[in-house]
Amino acid sequence: MDKLNPIIKDFLSSEKREITKIISAIKKYDRIAIFRHIMPDYDALGSQYGLATWIKDNFPNKEVRVLGDNHVTFTPRIFPEMDSLNEDWFATPFLGIILDCANKSRIADPRWKKAKYKIKIDHHPVVENFGKASIVKTNASAAAENIVSILLNAKGNYVLSPEAARYFYIGIVGDSGRFMYSSTSNHTFAIASELIKTGINISKIYQEMYLKQVDDLYVTAYVLNNFKISEHGVAYYVLDKKTQDDLKITTERGKENVNLFSNIEGVNVWCSITEDVKDHCWRVSIRSKEKAINGVAAKWGGGGHAQASGAKLNNLSELDEFVQDLEN
Repeated sequence: MDKLNPIIKDFLSSEKREITKIISAIKKYDRIAIFRHIMPDYDALGSQYGLATWIKDNFPNKEVRVLGDNHVTFTPRIFPEMDSLNEDWFATPFLGIILDCANKSRIADPRWKKAKYKIKIDHHPVVENFGKASIVKTNASAAAENIVSILLNAKGNYVLSPEAARYFYIGIVGDSGRFMYSSTSNHTFAIASELIKTGINISKIYQEMYLKQVDDLYVTAYVLNNFKISEHGVAYYVLDKKTQDDLKITTERGKENVNLFSNIEGVNVWCSITEDVKDHCWRVSIRSKEKAINGVAAKWGGGGHAQASGAKLNNLSELDEFVQDLEN
């Protein structure tokens, strides 16, 4: 690889010791399990499969497993199926790497606790500290951005294959809103440049990520016909269980249309509110142009980034109060 871009080199200049610990642990353990948060998005899955691929490319004799719940549409269209392991696998010492997750309760597979050595790599504001090695850089647009920076800054002659780069690129594109969110920085573009250098086909990647079906148009039509906007520009739409069934979508897909309102004049914050019958709550996905909304998200049982967060309502009677908090 060419001489490392100074932007990438400087980004983790204070994390050299943690980078060494991470690479040393990967070298030491022959069995590695990679975890991330529940209800995965592009970044969670892209980070997982990107890192798993990188490890296999550079340490082909290691056994690497990718764990968690499958995504309702991304799997297997964009990402392979998650690995399925019986309990015997966890009886032998293994390295656990937890990605894109700020708190223990949201890690998708509880068997991460059985890891002999744990590593945390994230870009969310810290909720809980865990892992004998940890790198959390909240000024990165995605966990994938942090991971690639770590790998490029690692001492050694390592390979970054097009397959690994594809996964990482998907993660960065997904969490940066195609490089449009305020979390996008010169480092984000520097990392993207290194990934593109591997020869990935970014046009094909975008087609895979944002492919829609004809039935999806009916969901979009419903949202456009049923959204509401508050006095100070809080736009939102509500999908109860009956509407989800009528539109033939799952709860996880309820937030897919939230960014329809991202470039509308007068709309400052926008939300999807989707009934989750299984967990007896309403899932909320919140986005904003400028205002930090993660404080409101934290009040309502969630959290996240300044302009992109999640929250939860116990019942729909709380909706007016929630919108008022966003108004305030």
